[in-house]
Amino acid sequence: MPDIIKLLPESVANQIAAGEVIQRPASVVKELMENALDAGSTSISLIIKNSGKTLIQVIDNGKGMSETDARMAFERHATSKIRSADDLFALYTMGFRGEALASIASIAEVEMKTRQHDSEIASLLRIHSSEIQEQSYCQAEPGTSIAVKNLFFNVPARRKFLKTDSVELKYILEEFTRVALAHPEIRFVLVHNDNEIYNLPAGTLKKRVINLFRKTYEDKLLRVEEDTDIIKIDGLVGNPDIAKKQKGDQYIFVNKRFIKSHYLNHAIKGAYSHLIGEDQHPFFVLFLEIDPAKIDINVHPTKQEIKFDDERVIYNYVKVSVKHALGRYSMTPILDFDNDNSNFRSIPDPRTRSNSGESTQPRASLTRSAPVMRNWQSLYNTDDILDLDSDNDEEELTMPSAATGDLLGATYVDEPVQKKPFQVHKQYIILQMKSGLAIIDQHNAHERILYERYLKRLESQEQLVQKQLFPITLQISKDKHAIFDSLQEEIKQLGFDIQSFGGTTYVANGIPAGMEESNLQMIIDMLIEQYSSSHNLEISKNEKIAIAMAQSTSIKKGKELSPEEIDSLIDDLFACTIPHISPTGKKVFITYELSELEKQFI
Repeated sequence: MPDIIKLLPESVANQIAAGEVIQRPASVVKELMENALDAGSTSISLIIKNSGKTLIQVIDNGKGMSETDARMAFERHATSKIRSADDLFALYTMGFRGEALASIASIAEVEMKTRQHDSEIASLLRIHSSEIQEQSYCQAEPGTSIAVKNLFFNVPARRKFLKTDSVELKYILEEFTRVALAHPEIRFVLVHNDNEIYNLPAGTLKKRVINLFRKTYEDKLLRVEEDTDIIKIDGLVGNPDIAKKQKGDQYIFVNKRFIKSHYLNHAIKGAYSHLIGEDQHPFFVLFLEIDPAKIDINVHPTKQEIKFDDERVIYNYVKVSVKHALGRYSMTPILDFDNDNSNFRSIPDPRTRSNSGESTQPRASLTRSAPVMRNWQSLYNTDDILDLDSDNDEEELTMPSAATGDLLGATYVDEPVQKKPFQVHKQYIILQMKSGLAIIDQHNAHERILYERYLKRLESQEQLVQKQLFPITLQISKDKHAIFDSLQEEIKQLGFDIQSFGGTTYVANGIPAGMEESNLQMIIDMLIEQYSSSHNLEISKNEKIAIAMAQSTSIKKGKELSPEEIDSLIDDLFACTIPHISPTGKKVFITYELSELEKQFI
C-alpha cells in the first residue's frame, strides 16, 4: 500500500498559518504596527486604500533592518524577540509571532524598504505569494516601509467572506485606536483613500483620548493611579455622564498590550455600582503593569486573551482603583486598600464645602436605608396602600392599589377594582382583560412602535423635518465618520437635516418632528453605535436603521408615565403589525389567564 502522508509545500503551509493569524485587513494592520513599535519608532503612518483590500502600508522611523534581516523577517518562525521557550513568559514586546510576515507574504503582494540609521542605502524586497521576486538596493528614509497589496488575491474564498468596506474600515480603526492609545508618546497618522483621518501628535494620554474620541470628553475624564507590589494601574475612566448603552470605548492594556477580559470589565462595571444603569457601560482606558512571569498571554492565537496567576487579587485591585478615582471626585464611596475590614469611607471634595467651612452633603450616600417590613395590618388600611415606586428594592413589601383591592376583597375594601391600566416599578404596565391580565414591558413596547414608525418613514417619500431656529452643534468622532456619512440619505428621510461643519463637528438645522433637541447628541451617538453593532444581521439597511433609531429614542425602564401616556402606548402597540415581539426579538407582553392565577393560590 503506498504512503499517503506528505509534507505540505511551504507556500501551502504559510497559507494555513495565515488563516490563523490574518483573518482580515485589520489583522495585517495590527501585525505591521506592532512591529513598527518594537523597532523603536517615534512616528508611525498607516496608509490604506479600499479599507485595506487594495493597500495596507505602514511607514515608521524605527531602527530599520540589515539586508540579511530584511530577508530573514519573512521566513517562518523567524523572530528577534525569542531565543528559548522561557522567553515566551517574559515578553514586553509586541510583534513576536514568527509566522506573521511569512503568513502575510503568502496571501498578498509585499514590498518592503528598510534602512538602518547608520546606513546610506536601503534594502528593497518584493515578494509575491511567498516567492521573492526582487531583492536590491534603493533610496529611502531611515526606518521601514512595508506595503501589503491585494490581500487574499490568491485565496478568493477568504476574500469573498470579507465584510463591506465600511465594516472592514471599522475593524482597522479599532486596531489603530488600540495601538495609538497604548502609545501616546508616539505620533500616529492614518490616511484612507488619500484622506487624512487622524494626525495624532505625541503627547499625554488625556490629549490622545480627546483627539481620538471627542473634545467634549475633556472635563469628563478621571485619572486612575495605583501602585502596589503586585500591580501598577494607570489610566483614565469616564464619569457617569458619558456612559453608553453599547459596549465600545473600553480599553484594557496589560504591559501595553490590548486585551479582552470579561472578568476585568465586570470589575470596572462594579466600581460604578448605583452610578449608572445596568444596561449602561462606562468609558475607560486602563493600563496594568505586572510581572510577565505572572501572566500567560499565549492562551489564544491573537494574544488578546490573558490568564493571571491570581485573578481574584487582580480583580479586586482593578475594582478598588476605579472606586478610588470616582471617590476622589465625590461620586461614590471608595474601598480603602489599607483597611483590612474593607469598610467604606468618603473623601470630602473641597468644592462642596459650605461658607462655614464644613462639608456639605456628599453626592453619593454612603449607605442605603435599611430594608423596612411594614406592619402587615396596614394591608387592611385603604389610606396606607404601599408604594411600588419606592427606591428600596431589597426586602420591602410592595403592592399596587388594584392588586391590594383584589387581595383584600370587597369585605375589606369598599373601592371598586381598578380597571384602568397602570404602571408598576416604572417599568411595566398592567392591563386587565376579560380572561385575565397582560403585563407589558414599556421599553420593549415603545421599541416596537417606533421601529414600525421609522421603517414606514424610511420606505415612504414623506420627510417630516422640524426646522431649528438655532442650529444644533454635534460632535462625531473621526472613527465614526465613515459610518455616519453612509447613513446620510436615510437619516434625511427620517427627518434629520445634518451637515458637516469640518473636522469632528456637524450642524443640525432640522430634526424629526416631535423629537427633543436636548437629546440629539445622545440619540445620534446611540444611532451610530446600534447600527454598527447590527452589521452581522441578515436584514436590510432600512431595517437596521429603524432598529437603531428605535433603540436610541425609545422610553427606558425607570420612566414614570402619565395615565394618558399609558393609554397612548397601549393604543399604538396594538395598532402595530407585530405587537407581541420587539424588533430585537424580546417579548413585549405576557398574559395570564384567570385559571393560571387561581392555581397560584391553591
